[in-house]
Amino acid sequence: MDFNAAIFDLDGTILDSMDVWEHIDIQFLKKRNLPVPENYVTEICARSFEEAAQYTIDLFGLQETVEGIIEEWNNMAVEEYSNHVGLLPHALDYLLRLKEHGIKLAVATGLPEKLYIPCLKNNSILELFDALCSTDEVQRGKEYSDVFELAARKLGVAPKHCIVFDDVLPAIKSAKAARMLAGGIYDKYSADQRTEIERIADIYLLDFRQAPIPHKEV
Repeated sequence: MDFNAAIFDLDGTILDSMDVWEHIDIQFLKKRNLPVPENYVTEICARSFEEAAQYTIDLFGLQETVEGIIEEWNNMAVEEYSNHVGLLPHALDYLLRLKEHGIKLAVATGLPEKLYIPCLKNNSILELFDALCSTDEVQRGKEYSDVFELAARKLGVAPKHCIVFDDVLPAIKSAKAARMLAGGIYDKYSADQRTEIERIADIYLLDFRQAPIPHKEV
């Protein structure tokens, strides 16, 4: 497997943060005396914050604004991301190995800057990335390839020479739609999508220990 750039999702891919969002979702809905639907976390994790907020409003018939919900989510999450969210096992080692091989690295996340920048700094990996991209910068969430194409442009690498690592099915489909390689990452919140992710992705990983290193001279 050969590539010149690697584009990484954050939540559930290199950040051990999905439990944070489950807690936030539970508390957000509990505050409104609402149940947590079985697939709620999975449904919103591939969406931009705006799309996730609108989905929540539509699902529960809430008389609230998208902006208000996003602000509440961010306020609940900022402390966790700034101080407590760590890296998933073997993620740092893989990032360092890619850098040693001259591979360009990018972030493509649904998180806003106020959450992911402090988290990357706290985990001492911000400087490893050559480009940072959020779905806040594009019109659509990861159900579409916009954010991955933006990352490729920022890196100056053609899509066909990029690999995307993500843990949810819509993002894997979008990476392939952008003519990129796709690496599926196991996450318990998207375990029900595993069979389809494995079918579509070029590689499927339980963690980054078996992640590919391209044959590229430094």
